[in-house]
Amino acid sequence: MKILALIPARGGSKRLPRKNILSLGGKPLIVWSIDVAKEISEICEILVSTDDPEIAEIAKEAGALVPWLRPAELSTDSTPSVNVALHALDWYKKAKGEVDGILLLQPTSPFRTKEYIKEGISLFAKNPSQSVIGVVQTHHHPMWTFKIEHGALVPFIKDEGINVRSQDLPPAYSLAGNFYLASPNLLENNNAFITEKSIPLLCGNQYEAIDIDTEWDFFIAQNTLIQMQL
Repeated sequence: MKILALIPARGGSKRLPRKNILSLGGKPLIVWSIDVAKEISEICEILVSTDDPEIAEIAKEAGALVPWLRPAELSTDSTPSVNVALHALDWYKKAKGEVDGILLLQPTSPFRTKEYIKEGISLFAKNPSQSVIGVVQTHHHPMWTFKIEHGALVPFIKDEGINVRSQDLPPAYSLAGNFYLASPNLLENNNAFITEKSIPLLCGNQYEAIDIDTEWDFFIAQNTLIQMQL
């Protein structure tokens, strides 16, 4: 199994400026993902796709491959991650050859473990025609969510869910944002990591699903790290 790990790290984040290289536990955020990927034997290379020279230099020093700076048209707020992945995959295939899968590791998920990644790769090896996607059980159940219409609360799901006790609700899952693995063929044919037959990779705990996008998220990550080190 030959997996290309891709870490996308745009420099122009707005809600939390320079988030990808903020210091967490004494090292830049992006280095957390690079370090754990280096422990996985199935990963043939760790490619960082960035438009930012400072991020590129930090990633190189940490042992990642940064062969170019990402084009401006792929570095906007609205650029889908799959477009970034396809750009990197196309370059890699031409420069270094084919791979069995491309693993997208967002640098904003610092606490995914080696065991978690290896479990996802194992699932993919058994089901190479499907993607494997990281998910976490959500405590914000969709049957208990609302929209506001004409000043009134209206359930998103129109049934008796809002009157069901939380412990009686069926389990619901949301994207963890920490693991997306697919074959090049699936990615190129579907232009997406997630399909109707994607296989879930369930986070074993909540900290693996921490996704840093705001100052509050970063505060939670800092305090989680303190608890992990106790």
